[in-house]
Amino acid sequence: MYVISLDLGTSGFRSQLIDLEKQETVKTVITMGHPLPGGNVMDHLDFAIVTGTDVAHRLMIETVKEILIKFNVEPEKIQRIAVCGNPIQLSLFQNMEIRDLAYAGENKQASLGVKDVKRDARIFPANELFGDIYPMDNCEIIVPPAIKHEIGADALAMMLETDFIHQTEPCLVTDYGTNAEMALKIGERIITASAAAGPAIEGQGIACGMLAGPGAISDVNSEGDWWRLTILDDTMTPIKGPLVDPITGDCIEGCIVRPKGITGTGVISTIALALKEGLIEKLPHLPNGKLILGNNIVISDKDVEEVGKAIGAIRAAHMTLMVESGMKYEDLRYSYMSGATGTYVDADKARHIGSVPGFSKGIVQFGNTSIGLARKIAIDRSKLDEVIDIAKKIQADHLMMATSETFKDIYVCELSTWQHGMPAEMYAQMLEMYGIPVFPQDLEKVDIEKRVSRDIDDVGYLGLDIVKDIGITLEAPVEKCILCQECVEECPEDALEIIEENGARIVNIDSQHCLGTSCRRCVTICPEQTMKHSLLKIKE
Repeated sequence: MYVISLDLGTSGFRSQLIDLEKQETVKTVITMGHPLPGGNVMDHLDFAIVTGTDVAHRLMIETVKEILIKFNVEPEKIQRIAVCGNPIQLSLFQNMEIRDLAYAGENKQASLGVKDVKRDARIFPANELFGDIYPMDNCEIIVPPAIKHEIGADALAMMLETDFIHQTEPCLVTDYGTNAEMALKIGERIITASAAAGPAIEGQGIACGMLAGPGAISDVNSEGDWWRLTILDDTMTPIKGPLVDPITGDCIEGCIVRPKGITGTGVISTIALALKEGLIEKLPHLPNGKLILGNNIVISDKDVEEVGKAIGAIRAAHMTLMVESGMKYEDLRYSYMSGATGTYVDADKARHIGSVPGFSKGIVQFGNTSIGLARKIAIDRSKLDEVIDIAKKIQADHLMMATSETFKDIYVCELSTWQHGMPAEMYAQMLEMYGIPVFPQDLEKVDIEKRVSRDIDDVGYLGLDIVKDIGITLEAPVEKCILCQECVEECPEDALEIIEENGARIVNIDSQHCLGTSCRRCVTICPEQTMKHSLLKIKE
C-alpha cells in the first residue's frame, strides 16, 4: 500500500509517493506552474471569485489527477493522501467558502451571507473529490487544521518543521514563495503575516525565468574574472555549471548540463553579485542594460525591477513585523528560511540584498516544510492529533500588511530604492520622517546553517518527474470579437487564442500560463470590450 504527501504551492504542486510498509519515498512529482491563472495566491483568489469556486476547484483536482497518473500506481493501492497548503489553496481544493479570505470587513461578509467558516482538520473519502475522474475507493484525504482563517497549514508547517516553535529567543521564519508566509516569535507570542511578493521570487515574470527544476540556474559566484553558474540537475541537486563572462556572455568553460533558464534564487544571486562587484552603480541599471549568463539567458534592467518588487515586499513585511511588535532589531537571534527559494538561495547574498534580515545573528535554511508536514501525517495518521493539539496551543496574532501604514511606508522606500536607485542615506531619512527606527547595518559575520541540499531532500528511488504541461484550457464566448488579434498579440505569456467553432467565436486560454486577473491586458486592449474572465469555463 502507498500514501501520498501533497503540497499545494502557489507556484506549483509538489507531491511524493511513499511506500507505507517501508516508509520509503518511491517517487516525487512536481508541476511546472500552477493550474490557476495568476502569479501569486491573491491572483488565484481573485480568479476564483470572478469565475466561481467550482471552476478553480476543478482546475486543482484535474491537476492532482495528472500527478496521480505520473505515479503510475493502481488507485486501489493508494491508502491515504495528506494535503498541505495555505488557506486559500486548501479551501479551493476542498471546494469550500473563500470569500471570508478575500473580504476582511465583517459588514461585507455579512452582506454576502458569509459567517462562521471553519477550517478545522478534516479526514474524508478521496472519492468525494476524485470519484468522477480518478476513483480511489480505499483512499482517504487528510487536511491539517488552520490556526486561524488567515493562518493555514503551511504556516503551521513552517513553525513545526523548523526549530522555530521551540526557540526562547526572538526568531523569524519565512516560507519563501509568490506569497511569502512568515511568523515572528517573541517569548510565547507569535505574530504571523504574509507578503504577496509576486512571481519573480519563483523565477516567473522574468524574461528568462523558470521555476526550480532541472536545468535551472540557481546560484552564481565569482571565480577570478568570470562567473561560475550553479545548475539544478535531474534530481534537483545543485551542480557545477559553466564559467561565463557576464558582460559579453562568452562561455569560458562548459559543463555536461546546459542551463535552460534561471530561478528566482539565481536572479537574486546575480543581482547581489553584480552589486558586490560594482557592476550596478545605481539600481536598477545593469551594464549595457543586461547581464548574459548563457545562450539566450539574459537578465535585464526590467528583471531587476521585478525582483526588487518581490524582495522589497518581503523585506518590508519582515521589518513591519518587528516594528509593530515593539522588539528591537538587534534582538533578532535566528531567521529560518524554507521553501524552494529559501533552500536554493545563497543565504549570505540573500541577507545583503534584503530578503532575509542582514542583522540576524543566525540563519537556518530548511527545505519544503509544507510537504514535510504532509509526509509525516500521510505515514502516521495519528500525527494529525499531535498537530491539532499544537495548533490549539499556538496563540498567534495576525498582522494584515494591506492595512498596515508601517508596511506601506517601508515598501515605498523599497520601491524607491529598487526602481529609482534611492541611496541608503535617503532611505534612512525617510524612515525617520515616518517615525520608524532606522535599520541596523548588516553584521559582518553570521552563523549560516543549511539543513538540506534540495527543497525536497529525498526524491525517491524512482527519482523526480515533472508535469511540464498541465494541459487545461479555459474557454469563453467572445460574441463581439472582430478577429483583430490584438488580445493575442498583447498577451505576455502567449496564453490565448481566438478560434471560430460552430459559427461562434471563442477565446481559449492556457490556465497554466495565463497571468490572470492581475494582468487583464487582453481585456483592456480589446476595442470591443468583449473579453470577460467571469465567463471562463474549463474546455471539455
